[in-house]
Amino acid sequence: MALVTGGGTGIGASAATVLREQGWEVVICGRRRGCLDAVAERTGAIAFEADVASPEDVRRLVADTVARFDRLDGVVLNAGIVRPGGVGELSDDDWDAMIATNLTGPFHVARAALPHLVETHGSLVGVASAAALRATAAIAGYNTTKAGLTMLMQSVAVDYGPSGVRANIVCPGWTRTEMADMEMTELGSTIGVSMDHAYALATAFAPSRRPAEADEIGQVIGWLLSPSASYVNAAVIPVDGGLIAVEPGQIAFDPRVSVRTMT
Repeated sequence: MALVTGGGTGIGASAATVLREQGWEVVICGRRRGCLDAVAERTGAIAFEADVASPEDVRRLVADTVARFDRLDGVVLNAGIVRPGGVGELSDDDWDAMIATNLTGPFHVARAALPHLVETHGSLVGVASAAALRATAAIAGYNTTKAGLTMLMQSVAVDYGPSGVRANIVCPGWTRTEMADMEMTELGSTIGVSMDHAYALATAFAPSRRPAEADEIGQVIGWLLSPSASYVNAAVIPVDGGLIAVEPGQIAFDPRVSVRTMT
C-alpha cells in the first residue's frame, strides 16, 4: 500500500489515481478535507486529514496507516507550498513555512515510514521541481527547499539502499495544477493574455512546447514505485518537457524572440 502526501489536488491527486489504477491501496493526506474527500470518492483512496508540517500529525498518519493495512510499501512526498520573494524580500514566516512543509515535513514522514519500508523493501518518491535544479527568479525559498528535498531522498537511498529501500526524485516543470493555474492567471492578467496563453509563453522554450498534465507526472511516480523500476535508486528525474536542457544564451537566437525592453 502507498501513502501520498498532498494528495487532495494536483500532482498528488493524479499520483493517487494512477496508483489506484495499478491496484495499490492508497492513503492520501492533506490539510483540506473537502479536496481529500473528492479524490477519495473518485478513486477509492482513503482520505486522512494531516499537515506534514506537524510532527504529531505525521506520527499519527503513519501509525494509523500501518495499523489499518499492516504494511507500507510506498510513500509519495508531494506536499509543498511556495511563497514568492528573493532572499532579500522573504519574511522569516514565509521562509519557515516553506522549510516546515517542503523539507522538514518530508523528513518527518520519511523517518516515520522507513522502519516499515525496510520490512517491505519499499520505495519513496519525492516530488521536487525543475526549480530544484535551476534557480528560478523570485522564489528563493522554494528553490532551496526543493533542492534540499532532492538531497534528502538521495541520502535515504545511500543510507537505506543496502536494506532494500529505494528513494527517487521527480522534478516537474510547469504542470497544469490548481496552484500553477493561479500563477498563470496572475501572469496573464499582468500582461493582458489568457491563462492558456500564459502557459504557452512559460513553456515556449521547452522542447515539448507545452506544460505537462498532472497525470503525466503521476505516471512517472507510479512507475518509480513499481517493480519495473526495481534498479532505479537515488535518481533525479526531470519531467519538464526538456526545459532544463535549454541553454539560456541561445534564446536570443530564436527567431520567435523580440526584445521588449532592455535595462
